[in-house]
Amino acid sequence: MDRNKFSAIAHRNHSYYNPVSLTKINKVIELLSLAANDKIIDIGAGKGEILLQIIEKYRSSCTAIEHFGDFAEQLKANASNRGILNIIEVIEQDANLAIKSFSKEFDVGICIGSSHALGGYNNTIESLTNIVVKGGYIVLGEIYWRKKPDKEYLKFFGGNEEDVLSHAENIFTAQKYGLIPLWSSVSTEDDWDSYEWLYSKSIEDYCYHNPQDCDCVEMLERIRKWREMYLKWGRDTLGFGIYLFRNV
Repeated sequence: MDRNKFSAIAHRNHSYYNPVSLTKINKVIELLSLAANDKIIDIGAGKGEILLQIIEKYRSSCTAIEHFGDFAEQLKANASNRGILNIIEVIEQDANLAIKSFSKEFDVGICIGSSHALGGYNNTIESLTNIVVKGGYIVLGEIYWRKKPDKEYLKFFGGNEEDVLSHAENIFTAQKYGLIPLWSSVSTEDDWDSYEWLYSKSIEDYCYHNPQDCDCVEMLERIRKWREMYLKWGRDTLGFGIYLFRNV
């Protein structure tokens, strides 16, 4: 089964590919207080909803890096439908390669839920500090442990416990790179439930209406195990925070 296909179906009804509310996104966009001549870049932009909202509010020039072709095409379609395709550049390329072509030229660097695209949280911070001007903003969205993960959950989750930090450690780590924390907000249980249940429902609905798809057996097996682990462990163990920093 193609993991990108699974993700595209699971997120088909999401505006954002993370457990964040419109209220939180609107708040961080408001705090940026941008101008039309400011330049913004988003790593792992998905369908580009955050950038599209920034353009609609500030008319700022935006660059979206999105490696997955289906998401990149949907981003362009969304921008075209809203009449702002001319203000956004969409780069369909691996983020590690794409980011090397930029110098310190952006007023805002965004990476929400996509630090894996740049090799992890630390690498993401370092990469963004290299392309965001001094005094500019860096907006990060990152998971964190709310409590020590159970061995069963960690095995399903994959990776090592130390790969994920606490909420406070996410902030302290950024400070080590010279960033100044300005604002943060964490996802509520309602944010998580809204995200996870819609994620699950999208797969269930797709497979119910497309039983001829040979991937459905594997997709259903995966989503049902995912749902079980979320209810049993993930809901109480994993958090998600949005962090606004100044690059100095």
